[in-house]
Amino acid sequence: MSKLRFRVVETAFKKKATVVETPTQRPSEYFAKYVFNREKMFKYLPSNVYIKLTDAMDNGAPLDRSIANEVAAGMKRWATELGVTHYTHWFQPLTEGTAEKHDAFVEHDGKGGMMEEFSGKLLVQQEPDASSFPNGGIRNTFEARGYSAWDPSSPVFIVDDTLCIPTVFIAYTGESLDYKAPLLKALSAVNKAAVDVCHYFNPEVKKVMAYLGWEQEYFLVDEGLYAARPDLLLTGRTLMGHEASKNQQLEDHYFGAIPTRVAAFMKDLEIQALELGIPVKTRHNEVAPNQFELAPIFEECNLAVDHNMLIMSLMRKVARNHGFRLLLHEKPFKGVNGSGKHNNWSLGTDNGIMLMAPGKTAEDNLRFITFVVNTLMAVYHHNGLLKASIMSATNAHRLGANEAPPAIISSFLGKQLTQVLDHMEESTNDDLISLAGKQGMKLDIPQIPELLIDNTDRNRTSPFAFTGNRFEFRAVGSEANCSCAMIALNTAMAHQLAKFKKEVDALIEKGEPKISAIIKIIRQYIKECKPIRFDGNGYSDEWKKEASKRGLDCETSCPLIFDNYLKPESITMFEATGVMTRKELKARNEVKWEMYTKKIQIEARVLGDLAMNHIIPVATEYQSKLIDNVYKMKKLFPTEKSSQLSIENMKLIEEIAERTIFITEHVNAMIEARKVANKIESEREKAIAYHDNIAPMLEEIRYHIDKLELIVDNQMWTLPKYRELLFIR
Repeated sequence: MSKLRFRVVETAFKKKATVVETPTQRPSEYFAKYVFNREKMFKYLPSNVYIKLTDAMDNGAPLDRSIANEVAAGMKRWATELGVTHYTHWFQPLTEGTAEKHDAFVEHDGKGGMMEEFSGKLLVQQEPDASSFPNGGIRNTFEARGYSAWDPSSPVFIVDDTLCIPTVFIAYTGESLDYKAPLLKALSAVNKAAVDVCHYFNPEVKKVMAYLGWEQEYFLVDEGLYAARPDLLLTGRTLMGHEASKNQQLEDHYFGAIPTRVAAFMKDLEIQALELGIPVKTRHNEVAPNQFELAPIFEECNLAVDHNMLIMSLMRKVARNHGFRLLLHEKPFKGVNGSGKHNNWSLGTDNGIMLMAPGKTAEDNLRFITFVVNTLMAVYHHNGLLKASIMSATNAHRLGANEAPPAIISSFLGKQLTQVLDHMEESTNDDLISLAGKQGMKLDIPQIPELLIDNTDRNRTSPFAFTGNRFEFRAVGSEANCSCAMIALNTAMAHQLAKFKKEVDALIEKGEPKISAIIKIIRQYIKECKPIRFDGNGYSDEWKKEASKRGLDCETSCPLIFDNYLKPESITMFEATGVMTRKELKARNEVKWEMYTKKIQIEARVLGDLAMNHIIPVATEYQSKLIDNVYKMKKLFPTEKSSQLSIENMKLIEEIAERTIFITEHVNAMIEARKVANKIESEREKAIAYHDNIAPMLEEIRYHIDKLELIVDNQMWTLPKYRELLFIR
């Protein structure tokens, strides 16, 4: 390999595991050390303030601004005892990341000195520049005012020397410019609609929470190798690179022994995550080399989203401390599995009832079936919208490949639940439902105890699968903000439950008994949403044809998939639930189209630069050496013999010429195509042009670069190869 690449690879492989000092306490003793949770609230706040604040957190009661100063004083006292000097409003703009502006706890004391101060006014709101974040045209450059407003339902936490306050971010004119504001509205909408339906079965229910358990997949690469790959550095994925002779085909990495350096990283990460109140529980090797997974215990949806955004930031920082770089791109390496973020979603009541879990009585099971079938209805009627909520330029590389769900939304229920719904559909009476719990399975091995088998299998090809007491939305991308999918899903569920209640109440008003009315509507729904149910192989070509016949959204163009947000039924749903207005939806789509264009544009620029400044010079230099070798052989050997010896070199010379000509011509063509696309004023049409005309060129150029990688002398190739990137030493 080249001297530069050799030094980079050698340095990377010599990295040792960082020693992590494990706290002497048990995790339960340092959990939430840096979180202003209820324990700290009780200690640092007056009792009347504590009661008002927890009421706002638990019941959505309006927060009295008069207590803000006392809350701020308590927070500051707790924070300064831990060495904190700054505070920030921590929010989630439409960039898929988080944003923060740090201010110090200092003000003039009026006597020529400074004093530490943090008032309720500073806690409750700040004023970030609303024109400098993606806003879809809602804010002009000269209309810069925006507000970040404290979200008391998500606890304040400390990172380094800064007090971080979770907030929403809205424009001066009131429109939301972030993910948190519409998520909170969606959760409020599903709470109200679900409580109304729960009252058919249990009038004591006062609140329904949406729960989320995310599973975060990610890649790690050595920092030195990462720095030597400009495509990884600038786009998050390898725009070129021939697959290694060995990758994941032996299936030996999945759940294998965790490499020592990675285990040290994971241990350090878990300690810091637990100190921030993130209940991380699971860690393991994923399928692809260098791919891993982290998962927490289920939490309330809003808090779970905040924790996922925080953990992604924390992972990046901790990875660098261990000589790694974190890759959250959905498909950083071609030919091996990509990374997703499975969103396990369910609903539960304030009195401990999990609405997506079967019960012990027939009436409990009817409630369970009611919520499952309404979920299927929501997914069926808004399957295109749900696909739009998880689609992006990066996730498009992963969806539809043979390790991720297809880009067609369907739902897997499993054998038992499918049989129950089929029975209800065909039945003519109002008998209530009996569902079996976990069944025992005895193995013919004396020392192995009886296994408890779940009432449903798993289907890895299903993008929206029922897994026993929840639905797993498997299509969400690794680097995505979970809010996007959760806003769409919870809003669709809220809208559907409101429709269900209206139809059941109409039958009851006509004299139909309550249980009979519920079963009658559920039976209609089972028939109506049957096209969304699919328990087979989602990867098959037959399913694509079948899905189209069923009327499911089978569009594969990312910019066109975004159109689902602006369909009349989507706008009606979002406005009826109060989650987003037509103006906000249009603005968000403008942002989505613009982001898609910019990501493809950046990739095209990076690939063009690498092709012309790395690949072509190296390939032609090697070609020159081959040509020189041919001339020398002609001088050294007789004509007949030299011809035989140089024939293979001539083939390589010709192949290099053909491939370098193709690359040069197509890089130039790609530049011209970008110039044409960039003149298009409509963000939607520009995104379509980039998808249709420019994105395909990336793969065409890559194909020829990857072929050159196999030809050119390994010592001359300047970029680290897959066999070096994908295996941590």
